[in-house]
Amino acid sequence: MRLAIYTGIILAGGYAGLTPALAADPTGDWRVADGVANIRVAQCNGSMWGAVSWEKQPGGRDENNPDVSKKNRPTLGMATLIDMKKTAGAEQWEGQVYNAKDGQMYSATITPVGIDQLEIKGCVLGFLCGGETWTRVGPPIPLSASNAMAKGAPKTTGAAPKAATTPPAAAPAPATTAPKNAAVAAKPGQKTATADPVGDICLLPEITGFAH
Repeated sequence: MRLAIYTGIILAGGYAGLTPALAADPTGDWRVADGVANIRVAQCNGSMWGAVSWEKQPGGRDENNPDVSKKNRPTLGMATLIDMKKTAGAEQWEGQVYNAKDGQMYSATITPVGIDQLEIKGCVLGFLCGGETWTRVGPPIPLSASNAMAKGAPKTTGAAPKAATTPPAAAPAPATTAPKNAAVAAKPGQKTATADPVGDICLLPEITGFAH
């Protein structure tokens, strides 16, 4: 049985420039085998977690979830790799994987293969095992205060710096200002930057609220 995890995301191309020292690091963004999804993997509370970080077809919903209360939740930001623990003596992590195509949880392992592939295998009740290989599309994610201690990490919303006081001066010449929330005009042919809609997955409520 081929394990297929729907997340609805694609990030074209690979990530170059990784060194052999990163071969056993499963963190980062990975493109799933069928090219419809990107999963962001990070270490949170001592376990590996993975969540949908970008959708090829935006607006996906977890409609196959057997829990009626979750059928309308967005697939973007949804956890797919659940509380995966390091296997003693091996570069492998064991835990669970959520397959939104059928709304089921499976026992699973993830194993880095070289520097740019992640092998994922899942089984139902110890049999009907299958798997696939994901391709790296983003660099490893360094361990930070938030993804190391997600439950107790304060929100990273820094206060704006205080304005410096200056002596009175003559009124400046009138200047034109853009209205609030106005988009910055891009030069012809220039693409505007898109904010990361997911960010640090360790701060997602589904992961911070996980009961160990």
